[in-house]
Amino acid sequence: MAKYRTDCIEKPIRMCFRIIGHFIGTHPWWFFIIPVIISTALGSGFYSLEDRTSNNIEKEFTPLEGPAKMERTFIQEYFPQNQSMFSSLRLNTDGTYACFIATSKTNILTVPLLEEILVLDSKVRNMTVEFEDELLQYVDICATVNGSCSSNAILNIIDYNASNIDLINLTFPTHISTSGRVSLRSTLGSVKINNSIVQSAKAIQLFYYLREFNETRSDIWLAEFIKLLSEESTNVTEVSYSTSMSRQWEFEKLPKSIVPLFSITYTITMSFTIVSCLRLDNVRNKVWVATIGVFSTGLAVLSSFGMLLLIGVPFVMTVSTCPFLILGIGIDDMFIMISCWQKTNVHDSVVDRLADTYQDAAISISITTITDVLALYLGFSSPFGSVQSFCLYAGTAILFCYIYNILFLGAFLALNGQRETSNRHWFTCVKIPVDCPPGKSRRYAICCVGGAYDHDTGTEEEQPISGFFGKYYGPFLTQKWTKASIVVLYAGYLAVSVYGCVEMKEGIDLRNLASDDSYISKYYDKSMDFSHYGPIIMVAVNESLAYWEEDQHKNLNSCITDFYKLKYVDKNFFLSWLDSFQSFAKDLDINSENTFIGNLLHFLEKRPMTSQDINFDADNKIRSSRFFLQTLNISTTKEQKDMLISLRETAKKCHIKLVVYHPSFIYLDQYTVIVHNTTQTIVVATVLMLAISLLLIPNPLCSLWVAFSIGSVIVGVAGFMGLWDVSLDSISMINLIICIGFSVNFSAHVSYAFVSSSKADSNEKAVDALAHLGFPIVQGAVSTLLGVVALSFSDSYIFRTFFKLIFLVITFGLVHAVAFLPVFLTFVGMCRNG
Repeated sequence: MAKYRTDCIEKPIRMCFRIIGHFIGTHPWWFFIIPVIISTALGSGFYSLEDRTSNNIEKEFTPLEGPAKMERTFIQEYFPQNQSMFSSLRLNTDGTYACFIATSKTNILTVPLLEEILVLDSKVRNMTVEFEDELLQYVDICATVNGSCSSNAILNIIDYNASNIDLINLTFPTHISTSGRVSLRSTLGSVKINNSIVQSAKAIQLFYYLREFNETRSDIWLAEFIKLLSEESTNVTEVSYSTSMSRQWEFEKLPKSIVPLFSITYTITMSFTIVSCLRLDNVRNKVWVATIGVFSTGLAVLSSFGMLLLIGVPFVMTVSTCPFLILGIGIDDMFIMISCWQKTNVHDSVVDRLADTYQDAAISISITTITDVLALYLGFSSPFGSVQSFCLYAGTAILFCYIYNILFLGAFLALNGQRETSNRHWFTCVKIPVDCPPGKSRRYAICCVGGAYDHDTGTEEEQPISGFFGKYYGPFLTQKWTKASIVVLYAGYLAVSVYGCVEMKEGIDLRNLASDDSYISKYYDKSMDFSHYGPIIMVAVNESLAYWEEDQHKNLNSCITDFYKLKYVDKNFFLSWLDSFQSFAKDLDINSENTFIGNLLHFLEKRPMTSQDINFDADNKIRSSRFFLQTLNISTTKEQKDMLISLRETAKKCHIKLVVYHPSFIYLDQYTVIVHNTTQTIVVATVLMLAISLLLIPNPLCSLWVAFSIGSVIVGVAGFMGLWDVSLDSISMINLIICIGFSVNFSAHVSYAFVSSSKADSNEKAVDALAHLGFPIVQGAVSTLLGVVALSFSDSYIFRTFFKLIFLVITFGLVHAVAFLPVFLTFVGMCRNG
């Protein structure tokens, strides 16, 4: 096995980088200035940031080609909404509405509490807004039924008089009043009943639906509604509120909340980078290299984002987290390059030192960039717009980081090398002595002397922390009892990870798209009082049926019976135009097409609301019709997923072509694709990473260990995110894709250093690998964590989730790189360079 090598690719890459390093070292100023000019030009794309911003929740956080969107298109085509006969259960979208929930710890159905609700209802209805020099109230823009505003059932039942509640035997879930049978499922919450008679209820929910022909006018009224409810106070009842636009408006506020965090992050990362590169030697100090390294990352973000904005790529809110991540990733390669520079001979020319640096760092920085970028670009195949946008922006930014580190940072490394060759002070650039002249004070020696190096090797003196990995940590790790402990620790890690994977939840809770202190968070909490009953589902017949024939009745009834067998369908509810028509026509002849259609048209004249459930063609033949089913007990994401899948599968089994739909299916579709798509992306990316490792790491067996590390870290991140209360959704999917790249980064560094070591014994090879790259790996990991740590203080679930998963990715990747992988590599003696 040891005879097989793949350095036929490694060697040309190293030689190519040596040539590049030599050329940049010869012309450093050109490569230092040109990236700044390019960044300035591309940065002009930020002028179009507002136009490119795309934060539509449906577009970015639901599957782009989800089945529900096709189902909605069908419903909109065959069952268009009738603006003059409004019906909330017949909406093909969420509609335009405002609502509030009034709650009580005991019973909301008392005279004093209902009086408070009636006062609040009156204020909402009489609220005045100005639009185009016109004063508008609810009655001017409300959704109407026969010319009157759609009303709230519970207020109609008590006739807007709180005292009447004591005179009425209120029944639930439906109540028969003078106006007919009305549903109270979405009106009363946490209801206690006795023989269908309501004994108490803890919550009342009122809706105010608006006509949808003028979005701007509706938005003004909805905004005023939010303002009114935010300023309103009640004596007894607790009020929470929301609107059809609240989720979108609150979501759009999130990016502004992290702007202060980025300045904190930049300061922390800059400080860490400078401290990491700080040397006590006044000549060998790398403070300016560290500063330029951070600046190079900033130029990369400016250039990549600007370029993508110029060519019209949508900027989704998830991209706002990119700079935090890129800032940490961008300086990882800088640490590697500095480490390689310090191992060059100080007596060589700057050009040769830079060429040696590039040759030594070539594979390490290339493999990390290639794997990161490819993993992210593979993520562009995701069905979620938010994931696509993030992956494209992040992948392109990392690519620019790579280019600018080679050109811009490398050029400055050469310029800094010229200063070191002249033995000039890192701050004043004045020439200083290597040794302290006789008679000078200790203070002079600390501040004005520098340029020391290791006279045995001709390289810069090793940092104490770097020596720690080679002298202490490496030998400790390769002890037999330490290896045994590491194996046991890994087994425990794997067991906990697998358990967490089993416990992991799916899908994004829509309340998490707003900040923690948002008013809609309170509304979602209170809406759990109404969670027993789910949405009312449309079941549409997508073919022409002979409804007057007995066989067709049996087929249709058989399908409806199958729906009733589902545990998420209420067997006591079925709203059907056909049942109503058959009751109407029980004494009429409807056994032929002509008599059926003729009597049906007469029936629909008296039931204009029901006419919305039948689609006729030009010849008065029924092209399509729909029925309604009530769902229940779907408060958890798993229940919602099971409900959606079971409804669609039942519709598919029916001999009649059926379409099931509700506006919430647009968001529930994520549950049907998230696991499959995430798994597919991870598997494809892992195979691709393995192929890259086989090409660039000169030993096939060690490349397999890289693939093993990728799988191990992914399992760990997925498992622990389940234990850390993070669901698998489009947000966490982004981080799992990032996980692939980071896993390769850490493991590839160690594996490549292990293979490239000239030591003969596997334990010595592991120690040599850690001595060579242990400290740069830790630097890179810490810098990445510092780049995102500020997000942990965010009041947004999205940003906190980003921090949690990056923390898991980096922590597990680092532990694999400096503990698990070095130990496992020592078990395979064949894993050597030649």
